Amino acid sequence: MTRRSDAPAWLGAQTSPSRPVWRLGLLLLSLGFSSHAWAIDSYRYLHVTIDTPWLIFLFLLPAVLAPLILMVVLYWRFAIRRGKTEAEEKTPHE
Repeated sequence: MTRRSDAPAWLGAQTSPSRPVWRLGLLLLSLGFSSHAWAIDSYRYLHVTIDTPWLIFLFLLPAVLAPLILMVVLYWRFAIRRGKTEAEEKTPHE
């Protein structure tokens, strides 16, 4: 006898009695390959050398400087535009 659930199958609603057997098999299969995944967190795969901090610095430098450069360019652009409009307002129109 199967229990009917309103939950979708991907949330764990049982659609057939053999579903838990497949889940158990999938779990055991994934645990069999998990030892390879544990090594990804180790320093073997990161290859940390003395140059690593400099490379991180050079990678992040444009991310920090780009907004500053954009801010200077936009400030300069709108300052020039505001100067032109103020000069036009001061000149008498004939």
